[in-house]
Amino acid sequence: MNPRRKRRLAVVSIILMSIAAATALVLYALSQNIDLFYTPTEIVEGKGAQQVKPQIGQRLRIGGLVVPGSVTRLDDGLTIAFDLVDQGPSQVTVEFNGILPDLFREGQGIVAQGELIAPNRVLASEVLAKHDEEYMPPELAKALKGIEHIPASEWQQQENGGEYDR
Repeated sequence: MNPRRKRRLAVVSIILMSIAAATALVLYALSQNIDLFYTPTEIVEGKGAQQVKPQIGQRLRIGGLVVPGSVTRLDDGLTIAFDLVDQGPSQVTVEFNGILPDLFREGQGIVAQGELIAPNRVLASEVLAKHDEEYMPPELAKALKGIEHIPASEWQQQENGGEYDR
């Protein structure tokens, strides 16, 4: 190989290694900010054919329907806990310390972003509620396919026992 070709090969090699290093740094930076979406059943039983469960301490987003009658205020008076369900039998409890959105209601679909602190418990840093009765986030709508969505206007709380009736 003549000296001119060796120089070209060295320059091309340096450029390719620089691009690979930049790509690796970008992917590493993005991986710390990626929050995967899970449904309550996927958190408890695993996601996909390999039943991959999120790890304790993993940041994630969870979407589901708020179980009617499950919204409680914890002992500190600031933290609110509620259960989420989807089409599966599993429930996940979400704890949130903050102001819930005005549209947050029992029986409605929500998406919470936070950290998994137990196999079926999420500490949320943000709770998002849908913005009208017919809208549901596409990921949540896909996950809840087959479950009857009940608009908030059709829910009326009965005086006895806190049960909901349409």
